[in-house]
Amino acid sequence: MKDSRVEKLADNIINYAVALKPGDKILIEVNGLQIPLAQALVRYAYQAGGVPFLTINNHTLQREILKGISHEQAQAMADWDLARMKEMQAYVGIRAGENASEFADVPADKMRIYQSYYLKPVHSEQRVPHTRWVVMRYPNASMAQSANMSIEAFEDFYFNVCNLDYEKMSIAMDPLKKLMDRTDKVRIVGPGTDLSFSIKGMKAIKCDGHLNIPDGEVYTAPVRDSVTGRIAYNTQAVYQGFTYDSIVLEFKDGKIVKATANDTERIKEVFDTDEGARYVGEFSLGFNPFILTPMKDTLFDEKIDGSFHFTPGSCYDDCYNGNKSAIHWDLVSIQRPEYGGGEIYFDDMLIRKDGRFVVSELEGLNPENLK
Repeated sequence: MKDSRVEKLADNIINYAVALKPGDKILIEVNGLQIPLAQALVRYAYQAGGVPFLTINNHTLQREILKGISHEQAQAMADWDLARMKEMQAYVGIRAGENASEFADVPADKMRIYQSYYLKPVHSEQRVPHTRWVVMRYPNASMAQSANMSIEAFEDFYFNVCNLDYEKMSIAMDPLKKLMDRTDKVRIVGPGTDLSFSIKGMKAIKCDGHLNIPDGEVYTAPVRDSVTGRIAYNTQAVYQGFTYDSIVLEFKDGKIVKATANDTERIKEVFDTDEGARYVGEFSLGFNPFILTPMKDTLFDEKIDGSFHFTPGSCYDDCYNGNKSAIHWDLVSIQRPEYGGGEIYFDDMLIRKDGRFVVSELEGLNPENLK
């Protein structure tokens, strides 16, 4: 029997998120075996007049490839997959591997090869700017465990989050976008954090269910060399299969000049990936009312109500600050009182305190107004 929640999600993805048109080619890429959603996506793609293509990946098998990957091999893989990606008008990536740490023991130099010679040309440079795309998770036992929930409870949570009324949220985002578009100076204050930067001239982008599901953020980018100060992130972050904790970054003239974490040497290697890895490509405010606690999954954690993320690495083309890198690492801090609180100022005006918007035109983004 079909799950009505899956059907609604697939319908929203095809007809709202990527707005598939007759004749459009869409690549559905599944990491794991989330067959019900993939089936529904194929059905709705056909109903919309689209042409669906399907790829199924397995992280355990991919790990074996990555352990011995060479520059030449990664480039050959990229050539083949890039040719296909260039044919696509839309893309849905379902990320549902059974083990978030599957790549933890892949050597760092091999992951850099994969990032630089495969992911960057295929996804960062082609898929992101040239397709209508959605990247999402799908509930499984591993995700439920990360969220400290039963599978049934996590499924209920997941569908509440992903089947949110994103059109309503989109309207509520408009005042924040307008405010960010005219803002110059940003200051973020919180436990261990006093960070300042400019977003003058940087376009603000609404994330309202068209690119990521779940969604719920408005992002921009700092002027590349303007970041100064210190930030202490208060959520864990998984990168290349390793879980980082207690991340603290110090900036001067836009550049990370000091980085510490539970594995300081390892995080330094991440920021040594290339020159752009030590600069910031994104600043964003998160406000999905159903996501309250971190679960070491970026697609959820970056949308946490009362959070912001400050992202070392590449910027997006639609908010271009000149920084390019093989990495784009969304590191999240939560400013609700139970996480220590904090304030965000735009041009010396307090706009959010302890995770709640305090400017009248932004109050539509507080959780009671979005559910």
